[in-house]
Amino acid sequence: MNKMKLLRGLIFLIAFVVLAWLARQYLDVNPEQIRDYILSFGLWGPLLFMGLYTIGPIVALPTSILSLAAAFAYGIWPGMLYIVIGATGASITGYFIGHFFSDSVIKFQETKWAKSIYERMNEKGFLYVLILRLIPIVGFDILSYLAGMARVKIRSFVPATIIGMLPGTFAYSLVGTSLASGERSLIIIAISVFTALLLITFIFRKKVRSWLNL
Repeated sequence: MNKMKLLRGLIFLIAFVVLAWLARQYLDVNPEQIRDYILSFGLWGPLLFMGLYTIGPIVALPTSILSLAAAFAYGIWPGMLYIVIGATGASITGYFIGHFFSDSVIKFQETKWAKSIYERMNEKGFLYVLILRLIPIVGFDILSYLAGMARVKIRSFVPATIIGMLPGTFAYSLVGTSLASGERSLIIIAISVFTALLLITFIFRKKVRSWLNL
């Protein structure tokens, strides 16, 4: 993650918070109304979230917004559970796209940075996926594609993905829940946690690249 990616992440978070605040203050829209509307779908609500997540790698959906929306509507729990299931589905979709289409369609392995990941992931799939999910210096979907192309075993890929994305999922869930509550102190805590994760990724990106020989 370079400075531009860190800046984009902070801008996205600030923009989401500002829009939520404007909607609350000037559009006569409050979290309870939004939550009630989503919850009115009953069982279909979570299924819709998870389904949209799963097809994300195919149609390029902004899954970060889906994460915040899930937490906004359902809270940290079960919102976090829905996010994990949906994101896992998305990772599996990306994995099989890379696995079945490989270099006939996707040419990531031809770039210098991807080639080194491609070769080493083939040898130590679980470790590489886990570390690159925890410190996401490679895009979520791109890592899924590469894991499929490198023939990382699915039984290694899935648990590494789930474990690795838990910190980020918790941060998104906390932000969404805090915005729904409207409590200033909780919003500040949530933004601080989210920002801290971005900074950790930024600080450790060079060490991760060096350790993984990227």
